[in-house]
Amino acid sequence: MRSRYSAYALGLSDYVLSTWHISTRPKHLDLQQELAQGKWLGVNVKGHWPQGSKAEVEFVARYKPNNGPASRLHERSRFVQENGHWYYVDGDLF
Repeated sequence: MRSRYSAYALGLSDYVLSTWHISTRPKHLDLQQELAQGKWLGVNVKGHWPQGSKAEVEFVARYKPNNGPASRLHERSRFVQENGHWYYVDGDLF
């Protein structure tokens, strides 16, 4: 989870896509365009619930657009482990 946040904050689209499960992964992701419009300010992991080869992570990430007030992204994400690697599947926004 933290590595994916760091990749978002640094604009590393390839890393984010490589850690996204193939069943829900978008074909394209342009984080550089997002970075040009603002910046990520930090992430706070609220909880982690492992369930064998699956896990859920609740987090709050803060984002500040160049023009406008800062906002929060509060999500409970679902991950799955395959071949020793964890992949983001999807999440529910609060």
